[in-house]
Amino acid sequence: MKLPEREFDAYIFDCDGTLADTMPLHYRAWQRMLAERGAAISETLFHSMAGRPTEMIIEVLRDDHGVRFDDVDGAARRKEDYFLELIGEVTAIDAVLEVARRWRGIKPLAVASGGCRTNVERTLEALGIHDWFDAVVCVEDYLRPKPWPDPFLEAARRLRVRPSGCLVFEDSPLGVEAATAAGMDCVFVER
Repeated sequence: MKLPEREFDAYIFDCDGTLADTMPLHYRAWQRMLAERGAAISETLFHSMAGRPTEMIIEVLRDDHGVRFDDVDGAARRKEDYFLELIGEVTAIDAVLEVARRWRGIKPLAVASGGCRTNVERTLEALGIHDWFDAVVCVEDYLRPKPWPDPFLEAARRLRVRPSGCLVFEDSPLGVEAATAAGMDCVFVER
């Protein structure tokens, strides 16, 4: 992970796959929920939708892949419940956590996630880092998800910094696109 040489006014982190290695846990939760419907999701398809809210993924699976859902909201809640059952297994992405640790208490820090607040906060708590962040922005806090810039712009607003003064850490192409659209520098965190 190559960091820009300059110092920034604030640092914004995606959660899943960036601060926390939750993607294997999310994949297992998706597999379990879909197996109940006689369906499956390939790991390739799962990763291609990284950064999207659960309900949007369910809509893609329904509309483009023929998976039957009678209740999108209920299926989303079930998938998230399965994820939370696994939260004790979450581990940190150490290289990204070190950046947050370095700037903690020195510069404003935020999380800007496409995940729901319960999952994001429980993930940060499981890692023991929830109190490191001055703002936690989740899917409930904006109208348009990544690749739109809204999550990152909301984080900058809450931190009271200009978007151009922010450095974002992201693991998904949708997130990188959103950070760029927000006028922020971005570090791509490879899986």
